[in-house]
Amino acid sequence: MVFNSYTFIVFFIVMLVLHNLPFSWKTKKVNLLIGSYVFYAAWNPPFILLLWLSTVVDFFVGRSLYTQQNKHKRKVLLVISLIGNLGMLCFFKYGGFILDNFTHLVNALGMHYHPAKPNIILPAGISFYTFTTLCYTIDMYKRKSEPVKSMLDFSLFVTFFPHLVAGPIVRPPQLVPQFETERKASQQQLLQGLLLITLGLFMKVVLADGMLSPAANAVFNAKHALNTLDAWMGVLAFSGQIFFDFAGYSTCAIGVALSLGFILPENFLFPYAAIGFSDFWRRWHITLSSWLRDYLYIPLGGNRKGKLRTYFNLMVTMLLGGLWHGANWTFVVWGALHGFYLWVEKFILEFRKAPVPVLATVQ
Repeated sequence: MVFNSYTFIVFFIVMLVLHNLPFSWKTKKVNLLIGSYVFYAAWNPPFILLLWLSTVVDFFVGRSLYTQQNKHKRKVLLVISLIGNLGMLCFFKYGGFILDNFTHLVNALGMHYHPAKPNIILPAGISFYTFTTLCYTIDMYKRKSEPVKSMLDFSLFVTFFPHLVAGPIVRPPQLVPQFETERKASQQQLLQGLLLITLGLFMKVVLADGMLSPAANAVFNAKHALNTLDAWMGVLAFSGQIFFDFAGYSTCAIGVALSLGFILPENFLFPYAAIGFSDFWRRWHITLSSWLRDYLYIPLGGNRKGKLRTYFNLMVTMLLGGLWHGANWTFVVWGALHGFYLWVEKFILEFRKAPVPVLATVQ
């Protein structure tokens, strides 16, 4: 089920009515959880089992990580969570990609290896809810916050339908406290939420799919050489398409949650108005950028271990960030390019801040 469908409109109206009926708060949370599972099941019902598995394992592992005092056992528990979540992500999202590259490598070495093509279906939203549960277990390992006491609240945190399949990527402190006390949208929140949904649908349906997608597809699917103007128009159309598509969907998600009385983090902040690439990544897919910074770049050492290590950490972070977007070498190259651009930008900024040599001031 996608936001830009008539099915979702009916679903959303039902959820909005149920959420505003005079039920107990626990009943309303159960309604939201069941509704979230229905929303996800509309994609492919069997994959709810993966969602349940991830939820149950990380709920109990997270609690154990927080209470366990033995350092060795805590590391084992963290490894279990990492293997479970990343293993599931790697199999479903990168299984075919890994097998294809392994096959090419083996055949390049002179061995004839032609395995059957794996029929792996990618579960909707697995990249998003995997990162959502991972940040919980990592936070529990670092004891940054207390574990979620209720399985109902944790399940709703993972599966809350506005952010489930396309973000924003939420963290426990951002959403779990909102489930502890009753939430109901005020009249102003409801109107703002409906306005955001309308704006998001306009960005997604009218601008991305209606106006820009045909031009971008015509250029990138062209079978012959194009003149410079047409090529640039295609590039600009595609740039607008990916922004309005993704930002529009995120805006819908924030609006849907707000209409129910919940606040989701902002995900886009005029990224094409950025001054430089580091500023761009503070504005584009903000929740992913901050996740990669806090759970990958900083744990690798960030900028605390010298310049060379900083440049290495930047490149690794951007490579994995590119690969997160899709299982294809084009995404790896895209990540590498952004890593290189960040290198250049960082080098220029450091050069400008460097003290001027004494001899350079002598006229």
